[in-house]
Amino acid sequence: MTTFDYDGRVFVSVDHDAGDGAEPLRGHYHQRGDLVWAEITGGPVRHGRLAGTCDAQGVVRFAYLEVLTDGTIVVGECESRPERLPDGRIRLREQWRRHGPRQDSGVSVIEEAVPALAGGQESRRRV
Repeated sequence: MTTFDYDGRVFVSVDHDAGDGAEPLRGHYHQRGDLVWAEITGGPVRHGRLAGTCDAQGVVRFAYLEVLTDGTIVVGECESRPERLPDGRIRLREQWRRHGPRQDSGVSVIEEAVPALAGGQESRRRV
């Protein structure tokens, strides 16, 4: 079994600022055994999904599909390596590669959403 449990966690992008008042890029993660999947919305993503597997060290390897707000469809693959933040949340460093006509690759960072401090903010599960 993995040392990281992604089920019920929400991750937000720390590298991309929506800047236009749009919701930040956000992923709602689920896990059953080594199977991990998520729904992605916000920023330029109108609707997205990912599905993959998690190894014993918490590394997630997955494929993703996103429909962007401009109607573009992008697909790709990613390897996410976890680290534990001082407050117990999870940070994922993602090495991704996009396929198709808009091919690209890079590294992104997402972090587990900050615990609720006031009404309307997102809460997270305890580690």
